[in-house]
Amino acid sequence: MLGVLATAVLTGIALDVYRFSLRDETRPADAAIVLGAAVYGERPSPIFRERINHAIRLYQEGHVQHIIFTGGVGHRDELAEAEVGRNYALARGVPATAVLIEITSTNTQENLANAQIVAAENGLTSFLIVSTPYHMRRALAIADDLGMAAYSSPTRTIRWISPLTQTLSFTREVAAYTAYRLGVVTAVATQFRQMAYNGHQTNPEIMVHPLP
Repeated sequence: MLGVLATAVLTGIALDVYRFSLRDETRPADAAIVLGAAVYGERPSPIFRERINHAIRLYQEGHVQHIIFTGGVGHRDELAEAEVGRNYALARGVPATAVLIEITSTNTQENLANAQIVAAENGLTSFLIVSTPYHMRRALAIADDLGMAAYSSPTRTIRWISPLTQTLSFTREVAAYTAYRLGVVTAVATQFRQMAYNGHQTNPEIMVHPLP
């Protein structure tokens, strides 16, 4: 029975990730937040490059006035992902005044939390989140939990090496989104337990007396 329930839950999450990947909420916003991805020295990886290209188009078409690049220094990299993204955008005509970066994050949650800080420092309050389609469900869930006014604007130009790589990417995102949701549920449950414990300790009206 437990196995059937787990399968049903995972199937529901997989459908949620897939359906959300088809959504495009592009609209006017203060900034595009580009979620970091791998870089090769001073060059963005193909996946990161398409995220950057998409953000550049959003800027050029007037959807956003700023681009925030996120991502720290990866394994064996010399430049942070955000720095590589900024340099790529500047080389393609985006003015330096329109580009902001954060260079310490190592995952999606940190990408968005750090971008939120950078945005607040510059008076930016609404965002288009830019990433690959399968990543969008988790990214928007995190943004929502951070209280951000954020909308999905996925890249549509990525070319998968093979159906296998696409399937693996989708599977990883289903697993990552499941893990994130379980973490949120666990954190909320822990908070309620702590509240109940504190109330038990301090509120005499709900004090439990031992049996004689």
